[in-house]
Amino acid sequence: MPAQPPAVRISNFKEVALGYTAEQAMAEAGRCLQCKNPLCVPGCPVEVEIKEFIKCVADGELDEAYRIIRKTNSLPAVCGRVCPQETQCEGACILARGGQPIAIGRLERFVADNYIAKNPCARMTGEDGACCPAAGSGPKFACIGSGPASLTCAGHLAARGAKVTVFEALHEPGGVLVYGIPEFRLPKWIVAEELGALKSLGVEFRLNWVGGRTFTIQELFSEGYAAVFIGVGAGLPNFLGIPGENLIGVFSANEYLTRINLGRAFDFPNFDTPSFRGRKVTVFGAGNVAMDAARTALRMGSESVTVVYRRTRAEIPARLEELEHAEEEGVKFKLLSAPLRFLGNEENRLTGVELEEMELTEPGPDGRRGVRRIPGSNHTLETDMAIIAVGTRSNPVLLKSTEGLRLTSKGYIEVSELLETSLPNVFAGGDIVTGSATVIEAMGAGRLAAMEMARRFL
Repeated sequence: MPAQPPAVRISNFKEVALGYTAEQAMAEAGRCLQCKNPLCVPGCPVEVEIKEFIKCVADGELDEAYRIIRKTNSLPAVCGRVCPQETQCEGACILARGGQPIAIGRLERFVADNYIAKNPCARMTGEDGACCPAAGSGPKFACIGSGPASLTCAGHLAARGAKVTVFEALHEPGGVLVYGIPEFRLPKWIVAEELGALKSLGVEFRLNWVGGRTFTIQELFSEGYAAVFIGVGAGLPNFLGIPGENLIGVFSANEYLTRINLGRAFDFPNFDTPSFRGRKVTVFGAGNVAMDAARTALRMGSESVTVVYRRTRAEIPARLEELEHAEEEGVKFKLLSAPLRFLGNEENRLTGVELEEMELTEPGPDGRRGVRRIPGSNHTLETDMAIIAVGTRSNPVLLKSTEGLRLTSKGYIEVSELLETSLPNVFAGGDIVTGSATVIEAMGAGRLAAMEMARRFL
């Protein structure tokens, strides 16, 4: 797919990947073997009818391709950009054995970006002649959180005439799609269009409403809501647990990315959001969030950005595309290294980090190689800004205030096969149930819960 040259894109927040032309999309779709029993479909968490929509792209039938995708995927423009297709649908493609699977995600993005909906209901369903029933006086539903799980749940219910209210703790809806993923990977206008379609269907968004503080789940039932979906994600950051984490200049990736993305610090001075700008930035962790933070820091004017990871490049969990983009843009990688402590000056400002070198051990029972320290390998890396991107966990604010809500041993919500919690007619899905996962897996959960809510009440 065409992309901005690295030397150009590191100075802007415009989308890196530029998308297919119609000719490129049809050529790529034409490579599909149209397998009798396609392996790609089981690899998709929401089971999109992949070969059927690709056949439509090859034949130039864009509207039909969109309709097919929309049957099970409520955010195709988002998924086409941020989902790890290489480990899901594309990883299962039979052509992957030869090293070049069909670019399913890029084709999905092409269809979503180029489909022109005649009305909000057509956008939500893919049916051009569709006319969704207006929100009536029947049962009403509440969704707590406004990330991909809740947006999918709300859309499924609203398209069937239900009255849905989405409660969001922050001042802008969209969840991780807005505060977590940078503009250069997921432009905010895409999320805004999806939110606009939901609002046109009658979905109400209540912002700055914190579940467990501003309201409780029991209060929602007292106000007449028939069922509640909890899709609050798992946004409480993990830290390294080493000395010096309270120094000025040490951030969690959540805080850093939220300031830049939701606070629009990348668009200064149009948005006057304060942003800590490090000269030498060090990022700890090597997942997609770490790549987002590292690449964002470069665009914010840092002289150098180094990712510290205790394993080798082969074990890096980030998407290969994101890793390669980071390398092209000049992000440095210090592999087989782990932090021991942060160093500061008399003003409690970060000046460096003490590292020690690691080495891989033999694979364990799960096939994953461990790491062990190399004695006497300690050394110091100069840095004036550290971003910690080593995963997240559940935020207890709503969970602890909800009596009778059963949790797992790891602090996530326990649910049934239909995603119902221990409380009747209270459902949950996404990261608050599974821990950190993918956007499309969260969407699959929102869809499943909405189908059961609709079966019971609509």
